[in-house]
Amino acid sequence: MSGERESFDAVTSQQRRVLWVVLALNVLLVAILAGAGVWADSTGLIANALDNGSDAVVYALSLYAVGRSLQWKRFAAAASGVLLLVFALGVLGDTARRFFSGSEPVGSIMMAMALIAAGINLLCVWLLGRLKHDDVNLRAAETFSANDFIANGGVLIAGAFVAWTGQRWPDLLVGLAVAAVAAKGGIDILLDARRTRSGADDDRPRGDES
Repeated sequence: MSGERESFDAVTSQQRRVLWVVLALNVLLVAILAGAGVWADSTGLIANALDNGSDAVVYALSLYAVGRSLQWKRFAAAASGVLLLVFALGVLGDTARRFFSGSEPVGSIMMAMALIAAGINLLCVWLLGRLKHDDVNLRAAETFSANDFIANGGVLIAGAFVAWTGQRWPDLLVGLAVAAVAAKGGIDILLDARRTRSGADDDRPRGDES
C-alpha cells in the first residue's frame, strides 16, 4: 500500500507541474494574441486569444481535479467541454459582427503571431503527451492544446491569403473554422466524459476519497 501511495503521489506531482507550465504559457498567449488581434483587426487572432483564455480556465480546473476522485475528473472534463462550446458561440458572434461592421486585418501580423502561438501550443501538446495517463480530465486538457495548434495553422494560412489578396474574407473564414474546431472538441470531450464509467479512469489508491 505504501509503495502504491508513493507511486500515486509521484504521478500526480508530475501532472501538476506540467499543468502549471501549460497554464502559465496559455495566460501569456492570451495577452500576446489579444493585443495583436486588436492591433491587426483580426478575427482569427481574437479567436485564438479567446481560445487560449478558455484553455487557461480548463487547465486551472484540471489542476484542481488531479489526484481527486473520478467524479471530480469527470466534472472538470465536462466543464471543459461546455466552455469550448460557449467559446465557439462567442467566436461566431465576433465573426458576424466584423462581417457586418467591416474590418481591415493585417496579414503579416497574423502570420507572425500564428507562428509564435503555434510553437508555444506545440510545446504544450508535447508536455501533456509525455504524461502517462488514462484520465478523462487530462485527455480534455490535451484536446484543448491540440485544437489550439490546429487553429494556429488556420490563422497562418489566412494571414498569408490576407496579405496576398488584400481582402478580409480569409480572416473571417478562419474565425468560422476555429469556432467549428472548438465546437467539435467540446462535443468530443463531453462524449468522452459521458463514456467514462465509474472507476475506469480513477487512478487514486484505494481508500483515498479526497
